[in-house]
Amino acid sequence: MPAIFDKLGIKFLYPDDWTLELATDEDEKGVTVYSPGGAFWSVVIRGGDEDPAELAKVAVAAIGDEYTDVDTEAVEEMIGRQELVGYDLNFYCLDLTNTAQIRAFRRDGRTLLMLWQAEDREFDEVSNIFRAITTSLLYDG
Repeated sequence: MPAIFDKLGIKFLYPDDWTLELATDEDEKGVTVYSPGGAFWSVVIRGGDEDPAELAKVAVAAIGDEYTDVDTEAVEEMIGRQELVGYDLNFYCLDLTNTAQIRAFRRDGRTLLMLWQAEDREFDEVSNIFRAITTSLLYDG
């Protein structure tokens, strides 16, 4: 049975064996869910005046500051009627290859930035879960 997150004006489903961490401050609110293996899916809620494409670029730059040799590919996709912009990234962390995907969109006067990441062996196992979490968030609106 999936768990339900329903706070901060957003709602999504996630696996009930994943842990949840809520972050709130005045300028930025968000939530992250973590798999037992260390993969995570996160969403940050910003004001509606922020451009989703620019916010996604800032997230890529932050990852580039933390990791070297980040391969980046720009992505635009539709899930349902929601257009998402972002990036697919690959990089090394502790000698393991990692995949991260960043997607941003604007809805209900806010800009939302999603990031999901896992070491590649786990990414293959949880990529459908990441997609299901993302889809449940998008279809709630």
